[in-house]
Amino acid sequence: MTRSVPAPILCAHLLRRVDEKLIELLTSLEPGDWNIPTIAPGWRVRDVAAHLLDTALRKLSLARDSCVVEPAEIRSPEDLVALVNRLNREGTAVYRRLSPPVLIDLMKVACEQSARFHEALDPLAPAVLAVSWAGEETSRNWFDTARELTERWHHQQQIRLATNRPGIMTPELYHPVLDCFVRGLPHAYRNVPAPAGTGVLLEIYGDCGGQWSLCRAPADWVLTTASSDQPQARVCIPQELAWRVFTKGIARESARAQIQISGDRELGENVLGLTAIVG
Repeated sequence: MTRSVPAPILCAHLLRRVDEKLIELLTSLEPGDWNIPTIAPGWRVRDVAAHLLDTALRKLSLARDSCVVEPAEIRSPEDLVALVNRLNREGTAVYRRLSPPVLIDLMKVACEQSARFHEALDPLAPAVLAVSWAGEETSRNWFDTARELTERWHHQQQIRLATNRPGIMTPELYHPVLDCFVRGLPHAYRNVPAPAGTGVLLEIYGDCGGQWSLCRAPADWVLTTASSDQPQARVCIPQELAWRVFTKGIARESARAQIQISGDRELGENVLGLTAIVG
């Protein structure tokens, strides 16, 4: 069977679409909605919105403008997580103080500049920031942009879930998010021993989902476009649950009870070890 790695996710144009929906969402909120708790621990709606503003401005400052105010020495994955958590905490603490009209106006500016920046990038050129949760030390722009899409999409979805607003689970917007998430599976399986040729088939079912095949090569695990004829494990996750599984939006035990695994259950459950965010 011929196997190949999945194609790059070319989704820069979708950042603008997702952020347009974010502005519409924030504009529709009632005053009391801003204080509703979300599934992000300790964060209310205003905190998630503040985080989205903060990260868009920080990304532009660092990746577009090469502005580094506080150089950080990253010696380990733990150092990176600690840095990101601190920056997120500090940024959210500042921008959560803004009134909704002020925050929304600033968000419009940040989103427009972010969209222009990502749309102008050569998707195959090296990115300023690597996708660390996929185990990469260097990444291409297409992967960093896809990672940005997952961030903008899943935090907006947290607000929609908290405020009982319709989601943005459409094939156009959600499938690329899922496709980006699963690119981290080889890294999530890096310490899982298995004979060469072992296969794990992940199916995210729903009109936004798809199938992805993880295969054990002689040296490591690889994500391929060809599904195994007889995978040793088959994992099925409903699309409504998948984004929460990969962004720490649901407890592992609760997720385990809602997914279906056939074949080698222990092998398949390692899918739940994929965390496609930093921190």
